Amino acid sequence: MAKVLVLYYSTYGHIETMANAVAEGAREAGAEVALKRVPETVPEEIARQNHFKLDQAAPVATVEELPEYDAIIFGSPTRYGSFTSQMRAFIDQTGGLWAKGALVGKVGSAFTSTATQHGGQETTLTTFYPTLLHHGMVVVGLPYSFPGQTKMDEVSGGTPYGASTLAAPDGSRQPSENELAGARFQGAHVAKIAAKLAG
Repeated sequence: MAKVLVLYYSTYGHIETMANAVAEGAREAGAEVALKRVPETVPEEIARQNHFKLDQAAPVATVEELPEYDAIIFGSPTRYGSFTSQMRAFIDQTGGLWAKGALVGKVGSAFTSTATQHGGQETTLTTFYPTLLHHGMVVVGLPYSFPGQTKMDEVSGGTPYGASTLAAPDGSRQPSENELAGARFQGAHVAKIAAKLAG
């Protein structure tokens, strides 16, 4: 049984919803799954003024626990074509793990959300991967064996680099069933590969 960490940052709840779907898929594939988030770095007063979702149930992760997992699936919304500063601040604390090679051979994957169709989903996902490769992780995306990748009857997220969703500029759109199915598929796919590598 692989141990999988779904590690996310969510401002308005879209990535939180996707993270739950990723975790569900990994559990269905037989993995032991932890669902955690990175710390918020925005002052609480500003977060409240901007209607951040502050009631997220997932506990906050620590850098020190990352080596306990066989796979880490990162989730972050997009900020100008890259992942958030909150996620970057957390990842930038992993230098000690890098120095020890603590994540070498573990599976790394990512998922995201954007406000618009062409808002940087692929660049955000591929921005994760240089860091994961520096850690020696085995990068896994969302393959075209997920049939929703080629769905053409709706506007939908989903890339070969990872699952994604569209939130709309005002945050009013929630993840579609196709996008959640992609997230579940990715969670299961990562869990199966992690189990093989761990075995």
